[in-house]
Amino acid sequence: MRSGKIGLAGLAMTLSLGLAPAAAGGFSLEGYFAGRTFAAGSFSAINGVKRKFTADLRGKWNGKTLTLVEDFIYDDGERDRKTWRFEKIGNDRYRGRREDVIGETLVTISGDTARFNYLVDLDPQGKGNRVRFYDAMKLRDDGTVLNTALVTKFGFPVALTRVEFQRR
Repeated sequence: MRSGKIGLAGLAMTLSLGLAPAAAGGFSLEGYFAGRTFAAGSFSAINGVKRKFTADLRGKWNGKTLTLVEDFIYDDGERDRKTWRFEKIGNDRYRGRREDVIGETLVTISGDTARFNYLVDLDPQGKGNRVRFYDAMKLRDDGTVLNTALVTKFGFPVALTRVEFQRR
């Protein structure tokens, strides 16, 4: 993701993400993402920039850590790879790390919804273009997972990303 490609659509909807109670149900990162998963999503910024993407995900669970490799293809042809490592630290709790995430994230699951936030450095040269993602991943009745993330910079909303995952 490039720093100039940050944007926002549907801000009002995302502001309520953290307030909605999770419905009853079972969801675990290793249960859903171990194996192959396909994703399609979009990223919309307040400056009007919009990007669509697809991703192929491969997850490997070793009994304690889920390693999730995400291969992205953006609508402009750009390709990117990110690798999450989620360590299970308790019932419905994980510690997550990724190569562009500063520090780590704590994932908590309640029912069918996982919530986490993390700080990302968008500039590979390390010039400090940092944004925070607030993710809510919901397992839906049809077996897909919808991830909606609000992106902020200096505490202000700047973008929204929406991704739908489907197991293969």
